[in-house]
Amino acid sequence: FRSLVSADMEFPPITDGKGNTANVSEGNYLLNMTSADRTLRKNSFRTLMGTYHNYRNTLANTLTGQCRVSRFYATAHKYEDTLTASLAEDNIPTELYHKLIETVHNNLEPLHEYIAIKKAALKLEELHPYDLYMPLSSAGESFACTFEEACERVAEALAPLGEDYISTLKHAFKSRWIDIYENKGKRSGAYSWGIYGVHPYVLLNYQPRYNSISTIAHEMGHAMHSYLANQAQTYTNSDYSIFCAEVASTTNEILLLEHTLANAHAEQKIYLINQFLEAVRTTVYRQVQFAEFELYTHGEINSGRSLQAENLENYWLESNKTYYGPALTADKELASEWSRIPHFYTPFYVYKYATGYSAATAFAEAILSGKENAVKKYLGFLKAGGSDYSLNILKNAGVDLTTPQPVAVTLQKFAQKVQELKTLLKL
Repeated sequence: FRSLVSADMEFPPITDGKGNTANVSEGNYLLNMTSADRTLRKNSFRTLMGTYHNYRNTLANTLTGQCRVSRFYATAHKYEDTLTASLAEDNIPTELYHKLIETVHNNLEPLHEYIAIKKAALKLEELHPYDLYMPLSSAGESFACTFEEACERVAEALAPLGEDYISTLKHAFKSRWIDIYENKGKRSGAYSWGIYGVHPYVLLNYQPRYNSISTIAHEMGHAMHSYLANQAQTYTNSDYSIFCAEVASTTNEILLLEHTLANAHAEQKIYLINQFLEAVRTTVYRQVQFAEFELYTHGEINSGRSLQAENLENYWLESNKTYYGPALTADKELASEWSRIPHFYTPFYVYKYATGYSAATAFAEAILSGKENAVKKYLGFLKAGGSDYSLNILKNAGVDLTTPQPVAVTLQKFAQKVQELKTLLKL
């Protein structure tokens, strides 16, 4: 799969709205999808998906092979199926996985309404998949500031976490834990790496915009999680699981968002709320859609069948219609999207994005509402590291993911923000 899509697969050149030649690749696809040039978006979408469609039988075969390998190892180790084996590492009951999908299905209406609002706000007769990532406001540029100012804003937003947390955070900002700016030979994106006995190191490529400020909050969430766990735990118990990894970073993002919203004007609020809604759409709804697709693919293998490209395409297209509702015009090219998702080659992993985001939302809501001992419990979660199973650590901190409550809280907040956006847009 990696060799095919990263080395052998070539995407033909495309044209933008002015007739100029442009390129599409996995590297710039999302950037093209956020362009104001709708022709560029449409041509990027059709060309990328169309190229994957041309390899659909090969890609169905690579996925079949991976699913069969996973099933072999699961049954060889006496597990009932791949789902049970994959969740066993974190001691997660399969019921949690199924209830997550059920809870999201029970809360699809707010997503349908959001898609309808986006269609109306963009003044489109038809909203296509290539319109989904289009921002509703350009006010993100109005948050531009220096790195030092961005750090001040992050510290102000995280103040509810207490003086000790903020003191350590400011120490990190001043003590060169962070490699801040883009540089020759430096990798893209952002990253945090905890080192036991020293302190975490954080890599950024800071740009003066809101997304970069949010990235500081995100990566420092990871860094503080590592630092506090390393301080409180032995080396053996310090490393937290992937199941818990995104909770601290996303909690920081939500605290920053709410703090910034409280001090924003109307156009900025449209931008910020849209940021939140897109985060939930892509991190909860979309990842659960992926998780449900995995149940289908591994179910086919468990039943002794191979994965047929036509069946996978039909399933994926219908799944998108179910999740996004009648306001989305589901183009036939969308049916090929399943074949470009690398996460499917690591079985039953993507659901952790949704549970992590939901846990973070529950933590942030409890902290901001002043719930008794909320901060103390949250800091206890950070300090716990990997000293227990992930579900136990979260439950001790007040977030019980074996119940639908944390996910329901997240989707209720999504529904609330949809109504706020609708009011701001005067729709």
